Amino acid sequence: MPEEGRTPHISSSAQNTRLRTRDRLVVCIAIGLVALSAFWALREPPSSRLTAGDAAFPTLTPETIPLVTGDEPIVDIFTRSGCPVCHLIPGIPGANGQVGPPLWLGTTGRGRLSDPTYHGNATTVHEYIVESVLEPQQFIVHGYPEHTMPAWYGSKLSALALEKIASYLEHQEEENLAPEK
Repeated sequence: MPEEGRTPHISSSAQNTRLRTRDRLVVCIAIGLVALSAFWALREPPSSRLTAGDAAFPTLTPETIPLVTGDEPIVDIFTRSGCPVCHLIPGIPGANGQVGPPLWLGTTGRGRLSDPTYHGNATTVHEYIVESVLEPQQFIVHGYPEHTMPAWYGSKLSALALEKIASYLEHQEEENLAPEK
């Protein structure tokens, strides 16, 4: 009989089996908890699952674009205005958008002004850029859909911001760029 306070002698193979089973159980529980935590953290709450038909679906409206004063650095003017979302803009980090045309106006601006489908009043590339923001339907770059550029966009930019944008873009060129048709 074992003495009081002492455990009876268990064979080493039974003890190893018990430890392996306990270790496996601990590992399985730990994996389960990690998986459950990851699933919980990555789940999307039902309230954030919006579709275009939902009344709460976020849309691009004048209220969602902050006014840019023009006092910001040029990168911030483009970024805060949302231009990189739709346009490829040389020298602006993250400006790889493909919804609107690339903004290599130093290369493409003159061709746009002389295009027979151009209906605006600009006579210089600088004026064309300003006009394109304020009245985007004056010329639709070939290969891009009409009404993609919001007509209200220019109202969200100060005159100084728009001037800085035009001054920057009129000098942007793309080497080896095929002329727009």
